Amino acid sequence: MLVFIISRIGNAIMVMLAVAMIAFLIFRLAGDPVELMASEQMTQEDRDNLRERLGLNDSTATQFVRFVADAARGDFGISYRNGQDVLKLIGERFPATLELVLVATLISLVAGIPLGVLTAIKRGKWYTEALQFISIVGVSLPSFVVGILLILVFSVILGWFPSFGRGEVVQIGWWSTGLLTPSGRAALILPAVALSLYQITLILRLVRAEMLEVLRSDFVKFARARGIPRWRIYFRHALRNCLMPVVTMTAMNVGSLIAFALITETVFQWPGMGMLFIQAVTFLDIPVMAAYLCIISFIFVALNTLVDITYAVIDPRLRDAR
Repeated sequence: MLVFIISRIGNAIMVMLAVAMIAFLIFRLAGDPVELMASEQMTQEDRDNLRERLGLNDSTATQFVRFVADAARGDFGISYRNGQDVLKLIGERFPATLELVLVATLISLVAGIPLGVLTAIKRGKWYTEALQFISIVGVSLPSFVVGILLILVFSVILGWFPSFGRGEVVQIGWWSTGLLTPSGRAALILPAVALSLYQITLILRLVRAEMLEVLRSDFVKFARARGIPRWRIYFRHALRNCLMPVVTMTAMNVGSLIAFALITETVFQWPGMGMLFIQAVTFLDIPVMAAYLCIISFIFVALNTLVDITYAVIDPRLRDAR
């Protein structure tokens, strides 16, 4: 088991080094950092001093090693756009993104699991066929279209929810949350629903497929023969055997939601990491772009590694499948 864990952690480190190389190449190929940071009033001597201070006169290998060492400590340099520490900027935006992702994940589980069970036990009914058709539409629609439609219906026409922003937030130490204020909760609903729609569809279809498989198993047939109530068979016996792949997929998709929340955040002007990344692309803020790439990749790699190790603990046969 220890060898398996070391192997997975080693693979994760290699992946992160590859990501660091890509981020470093972004630095190298996007232009001269001194020219991007320099103002019109700076003299050539000031530019040379800035170049020396940034370590740009060192060899490429030395710069890459320094970049990896700094990134491992969480030091991604200074933002070209506003001159602030990049990690501080991301730390200010990360609570908004994580809050949005966690609420979207909760909505997808609360909606997707019951709908998946319903479409499995009532298959062939007109309303379950309608749900499956809607799920296909949900997968097909781009998230920005969903967001615009939600704004049009619930903000412009009905006026129930705000169309942009995060509302009033409360600071708890360095963490900020809108869940403790009415305007913060209201502002969270539409972007969370827009972000969760694709996830709801995936969970619905996965639960349906797993439920249909479990309902054909021998132990379910035996439970029916014993006269156990149907609701107990469905929700206590069959559903419990379907939740493992759902939990696994949900945990692994948290990284995807964090990465791809930038579209939803842009549509709703949600002040999260996605919006910060879009602004960095617009203003060619290379340190922020590189930091975003490294942090999102780390979340992906960490979650995948954790899932691999968890599976190996549950099923010892996987430890030899290296």
